[in-house]
Amino acid sequence: MKVTKAEIVISAAKGHQFPEGPFPEVALSGRSNVGKSSFINTVLNRKGLARTSQRPGKTQTLNFYNINDRLHFVDVPGYGYAKVSKAEREAWGRVMEQYFQEREQLKGVVQLIDVRHKPTADDVMMYEWLKYHEHPVIVVATKADKIGKSKWEKHKKIIREELEMDPSDTIILFSSETGHGKDKAWKEMERLLFS
Repeated sequence: MKVTKAEIVISAAKGHQFPEGPFPEVALSGRSNVGKSSFINTVLNRKGLARTSQRPGKTQTLNFYNINDRLHFVDVPGYGYAKVSKAEREAWGRVMEQYFQEREQLKGVVQLIDVRHKPTADDVMMYEWLKYHEHPVIVVATKADKIGKSKWEKHKKIIREELEMDPSDTIILFSSETGHGKDKAWKEMERLLFS
């Protein structure tokens, strides 16, 4: 997809702030520090649209991005980050549950996992939770440039096995440094959004 417009619509902290309208949505989920902001910026060809942070756990709202007046990317708070209070985590959890369970515009989820490491317990739990709620998932294995190409298939296999991935879900190796996997990610997201 050629991106001619990409802008943040709203950072929603409560369900009533979710934007109205018919645009289909894909949610982006992943551990804090997995490279979600870099993924967004790379696939949209925008340098600083999604702000990357040296401080993990910074995204504390659901950030809705309008792409070409046709679709939304929804960046959800990173999981697995301990330095926020239990009350804060529970509040995010409620807003995220509302989003994932009630949002009719949601067509699927991109779950980002760091390819260098075995999926964490949080990664597994999130994947299982998304599948329990019957969301199609595209797994994007980030930071592929950090391991040798000869190891890519082995690492993909580990992710598939650890998540016990549904055979109908796709896994894509991705690097925001080189742009590897960008076209494939778009193709899969468009399939979810518009088919």
